[in-house]
Amino acid sequence: MLVKWIRCTVTDRHGFERGQRKWAGLLGEPGFRGQGGGWSRALPHVAHVFAFWESRSFYDSFMARSHDRLASGQTGTFRDAQVKLFDHRFDVKTGFEPLFTGVDVVRVAHCKVRAERVEHYAQMQEKVWNPAMAGSPGMVRGLFGEAPGNEFLVMSMWQSEAERGKYRTERVERLLLRAQTEDDVAALAGDVVHLEPSWTVSD
Repeated sequence: MLVKWIRCTVTDRHGFERGQRKWAGLLGEPGFRGQGGGWSRALPHVAHVFAFWESRSFYDSFMARSHDRLASGQTGTFRDAQVKLFDHRFDVKTGFEPLFTGVDVVRVAHCKVRAERVEHYAQMQEKVWNPAMAGSPGMVRGLFGEAPGNEFLVMSMWQSEAERGKYRTERVERLLLRAQTEDDVAALAGDVVHLEPSWTVSD
């Protein structure tokens, strides 16, 4: 599965949200699995959108055919768009589905990992971080994705910000030490996204 993550600064909130609803046109596109997004908790003018596709070939076909028509509704409503594509490598918790039901917030972490530490980083994600997140009652589903250039995406979906806060306070510092994360990661950027239900597109 291919994961597309878009982050942008919105300059016309009303126009952007109106255009976002037009992405309902994704339904019926071959290989499309789901899309959702919302606003950054830390930066109120920053929007995040996450889209899921069966494979890169389905996604490329969509980009060549229908993308520009759907995107035209948001022209001029945002700036500084950053688009990243990741291949799904494994689930955080089990049985990840590209759904946004039962979820209020998405935590996204984007890591640039030192080349010689990639395997260690992935192993720690699987053996240390995943069980910790999966064991948190408020964590619904998540995934670990990889892009060329030793870039990784960790995406976790939570019932509420309060539930995510419990996990964070109890565990993160201890886990950082155990996983030797500082030795692995050259750069880390993250955000907490409050989902807008009207942006969700799924069968």
